[in-house]
Amino acid sequence: MTEPLIVGAMVRTLGAYPSGWRHPGAHADPQTDAATLRRIARLGEDAGLDYLFFGDWLATGPDLEFRDPYLLARIDPLSAVLYLAGVTERIGLIATVNTTYADPYATARATASLDVLTGGRAGVNLVTGAEPRAAANHGRDAHADNTTRYDRAEEFVRALRLLWESWDEDAWIADRLTGRLIDQRGLRPAALRGEHVRVAGPLNVARPPQGHLPLVHAGTSDRSRALAAGEADLALIASPDLHSARETRALLRALARDAGRDPDDVKVIAPVLPVVAETDAAARAIVDRLLLLVPIDDGVASHAERAGFPANRSLGAFLDAAGIATDAAARRASVDAALPPADAAAFGEAGARVLALVEQRTGRRVGGRSPVTWRHLIAAHAVPAAFVVGDAATVADHFERWRDDHAADGFNVLSAFQPAQFEAFTTLAVPELRRRGLLGRTGATLRERLGLGAPRLLHALAATDVTTAG
Repeated sequence: MTEPLIVGAMVRTLGAYPSGWRHPGAHADPQTDAATLRRIARLGEDAGLDYLFFGDWLATGPDLEFRDPYLLARIDPLSAVLYLAGVTERIGLIATVNTTYADPYATARATASLDVLTGGRAGVNLVTGAEPRAAANHGRDAHADNTTRYDRAEEFVRALRLLWESWDEDAWIADRLTGRLIDQRGLRPAALRGEHVRVAGPLNVARPPQGHLPLVHAGTSDRSRALAAGEADLALIASPDLHSARETRALLRALARDAGRDPDDVKVIAPVLPVVAETDAAARAIVDRLLLLVPIDDGVASHAERAGFPANRSLGAFLDAAGIATDAAARRASVDAALPPADAAAFGEAGARVLALVEQRTGRRVGGRSPVTWRHLIAAHAVPAAFVVGDAATVADHFERWRDDHAADGFNVLSAFQPAQFEAFTTLAVPELRRRGLLGRTGATLRERLGLGAPRLLHALAATDVTTAG
């Protein structure tokens, strides 16, 4: 029998689609994130999801208002998971740490503490950073180059593992009769002196229940994939379609094998943005509303005059992309006018692809009673999203197809807006996923729930090497 998929929620309180916060009833105030986080946590835990995942971004600016509103103001991920540790009992909690700027001892201490406080439900996502503004926020003149960042990340991982191993499993004795609290032989330093990371240890936190917390990593560069295949337990991918996801998963598994790991120990996790409703038609109506709520340059509103407004959100930008370069009539059209069939027929490959997605996801048709408008096309082109739109069966079909085609071992579920869309996923799609055996992993710790074996302890490997050499 095939084991269930790994299913977690990638939490973005302001929604994962840029116009999601504008949807009626959607959460839109970071000052009240606490209540939304508690609601998401209860929904996720009651649904039996495997974890809640919190990403990070170490800077902000007005450009994010339109591009990625959820990054403008957000709770620090370690703070978020520590907050939710007290209101959850079973679900895993994964926080992101940027190895370029974080201190390895402080990171090991915070994450080991989380693991102790939750009884083994903690995980950590390691990133190297992609936001140049983060450098200035950390007292640096420039963001480190790719090679330097990954050299440091590899040393950072080793530091975490050595610090988490500071205490042997049986080092804490607490023998009241003899007065021995610890076996001092079971407390060891990290003693790491690398080119980028130096840490002495031991760690002043009890041994994490999981030994090593599950590590998560994502990226597309060769170094990033090597780190994911060599060290990560969950490798996050962003492949836009099933075929590319299958190829990426196969590559990561091959790299893991080359690194001396069992390929099954690397779980490949894909993102999914389900828009769920009782019926396919109701779900398409939600996407239709989301597209209409995307701010675009319509020649009337003042969006385009504001700092950071994306240049691709105009009729002219879409027509250029669609292959209509000289049609003056189309360029004078109102963005809310219906797309004429003649213009649709003139689209190049890119334009035809956007049109097909709009028709599929909204139910609108060129020349139909609910026609496709230029606004829909501009928004879908400028703000692409891998929506899976429909009822519970439609969403479950997507999960099942990707599993059966070996494209992913699990999914990070994003919600276009909170909390209604996450609630729709947990109440509508989750029962169908369970019925098909696609959801329902068990385990007392996050490692067990993810199907991971015992961690490879560095001090034990070093002792084996010494014994073998002798």
